Amino acid sequence: MHVSFIASENGALTGGKVGGLGDVIRDAPVALNRLGHTVSVLTPGYQSLSRLPGAIVVAQLQVPFSAGHETVSLYRIESNIAPGITHWLLEHPVFASCGEGVIYCVNDSEPFAMDAKKFALFCSAACQAFIAGAIPKPDVLHLHDWHSAAFLLLRAGLPEFRQLTTIPAVYTIHNLAIQGIRPFSHHDSSLSTWFPELVYEQRLIADPNYSNCINFMRTGINLADAVHTVSPTYAREILKPSDPARGFIGGEGLERDLRRINKAGKLFGILNGCEYSIKALEKVTCETFIACANSALLHWISKNLLVSSAHYLAMERLQLWAQGRENKEEQQGTPRRKGIVVASVGRLTGQKLGLLTRVTSSGATALDSILQNPDTEMYIMLGSGDLKLEELLVGHMARHRNFIFLRGFDDRLADHLYRFCDLFLMPSTFEPCGISQMQALRAGKPCLVHKVGGLADTVSHGQNGFTFAGDTPEQQMQQMLDTFAHALGIYTGLPGEWAQLCKAAAASRFSWDKSVSLYEEKIYAPLLLNRHRK
Repeated sequence: MHVSFIASENGALTGGKVGGLGDVIRDAPVALNRLGHTVSVLTPGYQSLSRLPGAIVVAQLQVPFSAGHETVSLYRIESNIAPGITHWLLEHPVFASCGEGVIYCVNDSEPFAMDAKKFALFCSAACQAFIAGAIPKPDVLHLHDWHSAAFLLLRAGLPEFRQLTTIPAVYTIHNLAIQGIRPFSHHDSSLSTWFPELVYEQRLIADPNYSNCINFMRTGINLADAVHTVSPTYAREILKPSDPARGFIGGEGLERDLRRINKAGKLFGILNGCEYSIKALEKVTCETFIACANSALLHWISKNLLVSSAHYLAMERLQLWAQGRENKEEQQGTPRRKGIVVASVGRLTGQKLGLLTRVTSSGATALDSILQNPDTEMYIMLGSGDLKLEELLVGHMARHRNFIFLRGFDDRLADHLYRFCDLFLMPSTFEPCGISQMQALRAGKPCLVHKVGGLADTVSHGQNGFTFAGDTPEQQMQQMLDTFAHALGIYTGLPGEWAQLCKAAAASRFSWDKSVSLYEEKIYAPLLLNRHRK
């Protein structure tokens, strides 16, 4: 079977990843290839990925866009990991609208305006690449998140692409909260501007709240042959309407469509996977971690003439921490930790940090409460994202000597942090799947998580970690703090029990081989059989 993945990120290519989506697009094709399938992966090149070693230009495509045609270059990179995987890059200046190598644009005044144009052209180019025979037509198309949904719209509504409707299409929801909403018309970044000849059923693609706008997430849900989301629990949660007052995030306005396709047997919840190796359990010392963190910081600092306050404070904290540990070792003769080292890794969003930054009755944040605990030796947070959250975390770092905020991302540093920390904290308001907690478990580290989505499917309270819940955001915050205190009590007072938690964490397995076998069994094979019957 030949499966084509169409996505905005690809973690198999240096610079091709922002978050968990990139990890999925890197790892799932490798697991599919192990089952004997051929996989092609299509992403934009962002005017940078096409310069990677091994990238070869193979075609110049004339792509319908904005009442004319744009020339889009097609590059190929053969996988050096698996012989049955080919990475395809579509390249055009529009794909670097916000700078070379920048995957997503940030424009608060007009959300999605630049990205929607970029991914609309990308989807048109992907369609043209298949039609022209520049990329072999697959047996199954597997599209990911709103960035790829225009592909489904174009194959249904433009005559030159209609033959692509014979190929079964799976649409994966990675995060229902980000839907890609743009006007139908009367704007430079609108559907009629990009594709004036397009024929479509507005009732299937219009945003539920803004009838004059297309909702690309809804488009993917309603036009795909099957819809998949990234954990069984999240697949159930999105059938219910969101209720922020209760701290519940569900269908985000699209629950009616999701209930309809679920009733039709077209919605599947299959957990993402994780790759496992012996290296994951190799311990990282504090000295090694600090050296790795300093190296990453110097790399980030070198990209700008001015040193940010975040990087300056982080380097200062690392230096003080190293000095403090050295002094204790000299005094005591043996290295010893004062307390627990907590870690968090991920994009800085309200989804990830809402509970941590929530203010308690004392006027302090929940994060302040964790840092004020005398048994919290250090809390290390790695990630970047929302500027206001970054500023908030820098403020916390200035107030607390036991908090290090590493503003940026580095795969090697993340791997070191998973293997170095004692407890991994992931208190997301909602979490479709989550990969960070799997990587922490893989390193033998108990995880403290909100019992939602994929976190509920991977962490079991008292077995390989700790979970909390709550009927309101306030209750969730308090239960998070209570659970943290409980975990800290076991870490400091019951070392044998903590060792069992670590052992169970390391033994937890959520393999990609199992996940893609379920893709094959529950989604791909039935779609192909049904298409063959037709």
